[in-house]
Amino acid sequence: MNRRRSNIQIIRDMLKVGENGAGKTEIMYSANMSYNQIQKYLRFLIMHGFIDRVEVGNPVVTYRVTEKGFSLLKSIDTVLEVLDLEDASNL
Repeated sequence: MNRRRSNIQIIRDMLKVGENGAGKTEIMYSANMSYNQIQKYLRFLIMHGFIDRVEVGNPVVTYRVTEKGFSLLKSIDTVLEVLDLEDASNL
C-alpha cells in the first residue's frame, strides 16, 4: 500500500537534513518536498524554535537544527520506532 508521509515524518526528514546545516534547496530535495511544502514547514519549524535561519554570506542562508529541534527529532524517532513506522511504507 503506497501512502503519503505524515506531517511528523516530513518534519523528521527535514530535521535529519538540517542536523549539520543545509540550504533550502538541499532540504527540499533531500526531504523530497515541493517548494510550497518547504516554505510552509520551514516557517512552522522556525516559528516554534526547532530550526534557526543562519545567514552565512550574502545571500547565502543555512538552516540549522536547534537543541529544541534535536530533542524533537529524538522524540519523533522514538515514537516511530515504538510504532514500527520508521519508514512511511509501513503505514
